[in-house]
Amino acid sequence: MTRTAVSAIERALENQRLGNLQIRVIAICGLIQMCDGYDVNSIGWSVPSLTHVWHAPPAAFAIAFLWSNIGVMAGALVAGPIGDRFGRKPLLTMSLVLFSLASLASAAAPSLEILAATRFFTGAGIAGGFAGTVALTGDYTPQRLRARMIMLTFTGAPLGGFVGGQVVSLLLREGFGWQSVFILGGSFPLVLLAITTLWLPESPRFLASRLHLAPRQRGLLDRLGIEPSPGQPHTIDIASGNPIRLIFTEGFALQTTLLWIIFFCSLLDLYLFIFWLPEVLHLIGMTPAQAVFATSLYPLGGILAVLYLGWAIDHFGAHRALALHFAIGIAFISTIALVAMPYLLLLLVVLMSGMTVVGSQTGLNAACGKLYPARMRVSGYGFATGVGRLGGIAAAPLGGFLLARGLPPTYVFLSACLFAAIAAAATALLAVSARQRAVIPAAEPA
Repeated sequence: MTRTAVSAIERALENQRLGNLQIRVIAICGLIQMCDGYDVNSIGWSVPSLTHVWHAPPAAFAIAFLWSNIGVMAGALVAGPIGDRFGRKPLLTMSLVLFSLASLASAAAPSLEILAATRFFTGAGIAGGFAGTVALTGDYTPQRLRARMIMLTFTGAPLGGFVGGQVVSLLLREGFGWQSVFILGGSFPLVLLAITTLWLPESPRFLASRLHLAPRQRGLLDRLGIEPSPGQPHTIDIASGNPIRLIFTEGFALQTTLLWIIFFCSLLDLYLFIFWLPEVLHLIGMTPAQAVFATSLYPLGGILAVLYLGWAIDHFGAHRALALHFAIGIAFISTIALVAMPYLLLLLVVLMSGMTVVGSQTGLNAACGKLYPARMRVSGYGFATGVGRLGGIAAAPLGGFLLARGLPPTYVFLSACLFAAIAAAATALLAVSARQRAVIPAAEPA
């Protein structure tokens, strides 16, 4: 097809060298992911303290969890078209501003209802950060390394959860209030906003299509071996047309449908742990500080998965690597749900659960960035994660409902086993998509 024919620009981008410029982009995107990872976890960290301060039962906080993920879903659905049409950098800049201010506003929330409202806007900003970093990292990495580099960027999210959890646990132990969780979550993104504005470049595909470039922008394209071609959109793989139509045509319909199912199940499990694990651990006898510390090992497990899962996706395909990973996670999830363990053993199992649950989601993000071509990369990921957020939305009332039923608190996570099994089966079915193809063949010129 003409639109996917390989131009000199696309050939240069798909085979670019991994140098200082690319490493800078990956590093800044990783820092943005750290902010996202911290803010995603912050609401769960605050609940063990807020149940005492506001004299509210744990199940009541389902509304704050719910609106947080509704915000992420809304942001993800809007982020795709913005990032694919107007550029990755504007999307990331807007996202940083939004979730920074919303997090600071959460610290001043006088009630659960106001907190839920501020979490909606935090979620919307987080979604833009996730989608924009996937696309920009994909634009600055060669096809052969794309899954690994996107997954490396996404280690920022669990790293933000792990480091943030350690810091928050210390703050709570030292007597700081729940407000400190959100103040910290809103402050660092403002610093990162300056870094992003000064040193994060725009996508080379967008720069190459512009009529007028600043000397600095032209120099960036020269470093990549690209000659700008303004007014010639067919030589550059950028978005044109209805974004939903794009991801359901050209042989992508089955892949898109399966990815939506996988994202739904994966994010339901991910958020079931993020939202409810701190309070469940608190209910079985841990202090708020101990519960937050234990929970911080969950995202640490996701970081460890990066050591092997991105390589496995690039070498064996997403359907093999991720299907097995989702299936293995069932064993660790069911252990937390059904087995009473000593504290140290529980910490280990939480770590392994994070390796499989968070790691699978991180690998899924990388696979999504690899499976879609550049012109639909943000839309493909944005819509998948947007629909997937329905799973995250369901995690809030599901956990609250199960806790309110009077079951042992850890039984909340039994439901996660079912959704992990569905995710494993749907991931395996990616292999039957007969027209699944490489993003852009990097061999012959157009």
